[in-house]
Amino acid sequence: MRSTPNASTMKKKRKKLVVLLVVLFIITGFTDMYTIKTTTAKYNVPDKNYYATVVLPQEIKPEINFYSPNLGKSFIGFKEALAFKESQGKYHKVNTLGYLGKYQFGKSTLKRFKIYNTSEFLKDPELQEDAFIALCSLNKWILIRDIKRFVGRRINGVKITESGILAAAHLAGAGNVKIYLRSWGATKFEDAYGTSIALYMKKFAGYDTSLIKANKKPII
Repeated sequence: MRSTPNASTMKKKRKKLVVLLVVLFIITGFTDMYTIKTTTAKYNVPDKNYYATVVLPQEIKPEINFYSPNLGKSFIGFKEALAFKESQGKYHKVNTLGYLGKYQFGKSTLKRFKIYNTSEFLKDPELQEDAFIALCSLNKWILIRDIKRFVGRRINGVKITESGILAAAHLAGAGNVKIYLRSWGATKFEDAYGTSIALYMKKFAGYDTSLIKANKKPII
């Protein structure tokens, strides 16, 4: 008949097991581990932040493009659709006229927000997103009376909406949009590539831009 281990023998075995586990923990704890680096891009919306975190090799810079019809008429849908039209959503894009980034900012507009280093601006997605929000807020403040007066009306066959007005202001400047609206479309505007205020009014109509707050002096 097999003998049963006594208490002393069992205690010794448990002690050896504990020592073995401690040794394994020390060895694995000091082993060099592979570190995964992450890049986090922040997409600011007034009163709300949208974050996307992706794992990337250190040498690869993210080129993020979130435009999708599935975004619908949300504010994110608005800004990503506008960005896609401006630059195909590319943060590093510089066009033939020198307009910069995902939303194709002019240097004079950037200076208004105290952004002077255009090279760094092109490398900073978060700053570009913040600049877009700031510009929308400023344009909404400039055009607030025209938004109240003209939204719901039709000019040159296009139904006027707040998002259409803000998109057109991004294209042509708030002053030109004001002139266009108050002339009931008689005074037209096209940029150097032939894109008109009327086209932007139509293309970007009906998005939810209620999160944009009119601000005379937005700060980034």
